[in-house]
Amino acid sequence: MLTTIAKAYEPRDVETRWYAAWIENRCFSGRPDPDKEPYCIVIPPPNVTGVLTMGHVLNNTLQDILIRRARQQGKAVLWQPGTDHAGIATQTRVERQLRQTEGKTRRDLGRDKFLEKVWEWKETHGGIIIDQLKKLGCSCDWEREVFTLDPEYSRAVQHSFVELFRRGYVYRGKRMVHWCPASLTALSDEEVIMKPQKGILYKMRYELVEHPGQFLEISTTRPETLMGDTAVAVHPEDDRYQHLIGQHVWRPFPRQKLIIVGDTYIDREFGTGVLKVTPAHDRNDFDIGQRHNLDVIDVFHPDGTLNDLAGPEFAGMDRFKAREKVAEKLRELDLMVAEEPYENNVGFSERADVPIEPRLSEQWFLKYPAVEEAKQVVGDGVIRFHPERWSKVYLHWLENIQDWCISRQLWWGHRIPVWYRKGSDRSDPTNWHVDLEAPADAENWEQEEDVLDTWASSWLWPFATMGWPDEQRQREQGLDYFYPTSSLVTGPDIIFFWVARMIMAGLEFMHPGEPVEKRIPFKDVYFTGIIRDIQGRKMSKSLGNSPDPLELIAKYGADGLRLGVILIAPQGQDIRFSEDRVETGRNFCNKLWNACRFRQMSGEAGDNSSLGAIIGRLDPTRLDNDDHAILQGLLDLVRDVNQALDSFEFNTAVQKIFSFFWSDLCDWYVEVSKAKLQEEKAKETCLALQDLVIRQVLLMLHPYCPFITEELWHSIAYGPAGQFIQDQRLEGTDELEQALLDHGVEVKKEAALEVAMLKELVTQARSLKAEYNLASKRDTSFFLSCSEEQAAIVRAGADKIKRLAGAKEIQLREAEETAPAVVTPLGTLYLDLASSVDVGAEKLRMNKELEQLDQQVRATEGRLSNKAFTSKAPDSVVAGARKQLESLRNKRDEVQRLLAGLSS
Repeated sequence: MLTTIAKAYEPRDVETRWYAAWIENRCFSGRPDPDKEPYCIVIPPPNVTGVLTMGHVLNNTLQDILIRRARQQGKAVLWQPGTDHAGIATQTRVERQLRQTEGKTRRDLGRDKFLEKVWEWKETHGGIIIDQLKKLGCSCDWEREVFTLDPEYSRAVQHSFVELFRRGYVYRGKRMVHWCPASLTALSDEEVIMKPQKGILYKMRYELVEHPGQFLEISTTRPETLMGDTAVAVHPEDDRYQHLIGQHVWRPFPRQKLIIVGDTYIDREFGTGVLKVTPAHDRNDFDIGQRHNLDVIDVFHPDGTLNDLAGPEFAGMDRFKAREKVAEKLRELDLMVAEEPYENNVGFSERADVPIEPRLSEQWFLKYPAVEEAKQVVGDGVIRFHPERWSKVYLHWLENIQDWCISRQLWWGHRIPVWYRKGSDRSDPTNWHVDLEAPADAENWEQEEDVLDTWASSWLWPFATMGWPDEQRQREQGLDYFYPTSSLVTGPDIIFFWVARMIMAGLEFMHPGEPVEKRIPFKDVYFTGIIRDIQGRKMSKSLGNSPDPLELIAKYGADGLRLGVILIAPQGQDIRFSEDRVETGRNFCNKLWNACRFRQMSGEAGDNSSLGAIIGRLDPTRLDNDDHAILQGLLDLVRDVNQALDSFEFNTAVQKIFSFFWSDLCDWYVEVSKAKLQEEKAKETCLALQDLVIRQVLLMLHPYCPFITEELWHSIAYGPAGQFIQDQRLEGTDELEQALLDHGVEVKKEAALEVAMLKELVTQARSLKAEYNLASKRDTSFFLSCSEEQAAIVRAGADKIKRLAGAKEIQLREAEETAPAVVTPLGTLYLDLASSVDVGAEKLRMNKELEQLDQQVRATEGRLSNKAFTSKAPDSVVAGARKQLESLRNKRDEVQRLLAGLSS
C-alpha cells in the first residue's frame, strides 16, 4: 500500500517505529532450516561495563551489513548476541563504588555478599550497551542473548577446564607471572601492553668484598628492587670481569654479601655489562637465579608497596616513591655514579593501566591445545583472514607461544572447579579434586578461591553460546546447523586474546575425529581498523576526542552514522574520523529520500510487488539510449557490489552505490527523464524503469542503512504487502539480466557507451563554466571540434546536452586556439568567452591573476637560486619547490594564452 512520502526525512520517528516492528515480527530470529544454507556470526561480546563507542559502531555496523545481506541471499541467518562479564573491569568498578558509598572493601563483605553487590550492579547497568546497539539498528537475535556468567555458559567453561585438566593441558605451579598491583591479580602475557616510558638509567656501584675500596659499576632502571638482590651477574667471557666470578660484592642495604656469577644471558654492551640479579622481581633474573640456585627475596607487597624485607626505612612505601628514596640513599653513601635520561618499554596492565610487576606466584596454567592444527588451518586458507597480512602476525605468535596463566585472584568470574583436601599440601595433586561437582564429603575440602581468566570463557564463545556441551541444548539451539560459524568481525588488537584461542578451542572440543573444516569456529575473519581522530590520535575519554555515538545518532540518524563510518573505512586500515563524514551520510539519506519522493510525485506507480511485475511494465520498444545506459549501469553495479562484499570490501561497495545513485540516476537519468514524463506514451515505461532502479538500489543499500530503506520500500510498495525488505531476495546480475531478457529487453551496451561519452562532455562543460564563474549562467556558448561520427552522437543528444550543461548553443566547428578548451571523448570542447563573459571585466581579472602568478614565480625562482636554501633544505623540500615552480609557470602560460585570446 502506497503512503505519501513526507517532505523531510525525520530519522528518529522512522527508526523507532521500524525497530519495534522488526522485534514484534521476530525478523531477527535465527532458526535452522534444512532447505537453506546457514549463515552465522557470533558478536564479539562487549563488556558488561561498556557503553557504545565509535569502535563498536564500526564493528557492529560491519557485522550487521554481513547479516542483512545474508538474509537477502536467502540464507538461514543467526547473529548471536551476548555480553562478557569482564572480570577485572567489573570487579574494580564495584569495589570502587563500595569504597565510595560504604567505605568498605570486598573482604569486609565476604565473597558471597560481595558477589550479590556485583550482580545487583550488573542488573542495573549491564544492559546499557545492548540497548545502544539496538539504536544503531543491529539485527541480532536478542531472544538468544547470552551472558558469560549465565549458569549454562558457566558450566560449559568449567567443563572445559576439567576436560583440559584430564587431557594433561592444565597444571598448577609456582612461576613468575605478570602481576597487576591495582587489580591484585595475575595476568597473561597478552594482557600486558608495552608502552615507551621516559625514565632514568641509574649507574651505581657495589663494593667488592675481596677487594675493599674497589667497586663494580651496575646500571639499572629499577633501584627500588635493590633490597631483593641476591647476586651480581657478568658474562663468563667478558675479559673485564672473568677473574671476579665466584667472588662477592656488598649489597649496600640491607647490607649483605652477594656472589658474582657468570651467565651468558648478560648483554656485555648494555650499561657496564654488570647486572644486579633480583630473582623475585624480574623474569630473566628469576631464570638466572634458577640456573645458579639463588635465593628469592620478594620485597613487595601485592599492591606494589614495599614489605618488611626491604628494611624499616622502606616498609610500606609505594614502589615509585621508594625508587626516589633508594636513589637518594645511594647518593648519600657515595654509591651513585650517574643518572641519565633513558627511554625503555614498560609493561602496563591492559585493564588497570598501571605498570605491572613480575611476581613469583602459585597459579594455574594451560598448555595450549591443537597448536599445530591452528597454524595449519590459517596457513592453508581453511580460515581466511581479511586483510591477509594478519595471518603472518597470527602465525608468528603461535610459533612463539607461551603457556597461558589462566587463574585470576578475583571473586567475579568462573570459580575454578578444584577442591583441596583441608590441611593438606596443595602442591600435591593427590590432594586435589578436579570436577564439576564438589566431593561427596564436601566438609573435608576447600574450593579454589581463584576464578578463571575472562578470556578462558570467551574462547568457547562460538559453540558454548549454542548449548555446548549439553547435547539436548545443542539440538535446541541448532549448534550442529550453525557451526562452524561463517564470519567473525573483530579488532586486530585481540587477535591473540580471542581469535587464536577460539580457533584452538574449536579444534580441540568440536566434532573430534572430523575434518578441520567441521571443527574450526569460523571460516572468515575480518579485522577492522582503529578509529582515530582527525589528527591520527587513538580516541579516548582522557583526550576528549571520542564523540558520543548516541549524540551523533540523535543529530544525523543511525543510518547517517552507519554510512558515514563505512565511507571512511577502507579494508583493515585505520580510520581518521571527522563528523563531516557522518553529515555526508545524512545528506545521502536526504538525497535518497528526495529522489523517492520525486518519483512518487511524478506519477502513479503500477504493480511494484515484485521484480517481474515491474519489468512487465516496461515497453521494450520505448527504451532509448539513456534507458539502456541506466540498465547497463545497474547490471554493472550489482556485479561490482557483490564482488566487493564477497571480498569484505565494504567501503568500496558503498562508494559504488553512492556514485551510481548520485551521478548516474539522480544527476543524469532523472534529469533526462523529465522530458519523457511529459509524453503520455513514454511515461509508463520511464516510471517503471525508475521504479526498477530505485528498487534494486534500496535492496543493495538496505544492509548499510536499514531504517530509511525499509521506510521507502513500503512507501512505494516495493514487494508484497505484509513483508519486510529483508524478505525479498536480492537478485544477482545474471538473474536480473535474465529477467529483462524474458520480457524482451536486451540491454544495448553500445548505447551505454554513447551516453557515458555525453555525460563526460556535460561534466567537462560544467567544469569550464565553473572555472570562469559561469556556473549559474544558462546562455553560455561552446564550440566542439570533433569527427563526423562524434558529431552524429552530439546532434542526437543536443537538447539534453544544452539543458544539463546550461548552454545556449554548442556549435560543431573549430575555435580560436586561444579559447579555453578541454578534451572530451567526443572531441575538443571550447568555451566561447567572447559571447559568455564581460570581456573587459574578465581581462581585468586575468591581468590581476597574471600579476600574482608573476610574483609567485619570481619568489620561487629566488628561493631555488639561493644556495643557502638548496644546500640546507631536505631534498624532498627542494624537489617540492621545483615542482611548484613548474606548476606556476604552466599556469602563467595558460593565463597569458587565454588573455591573448580575449584581446583578439
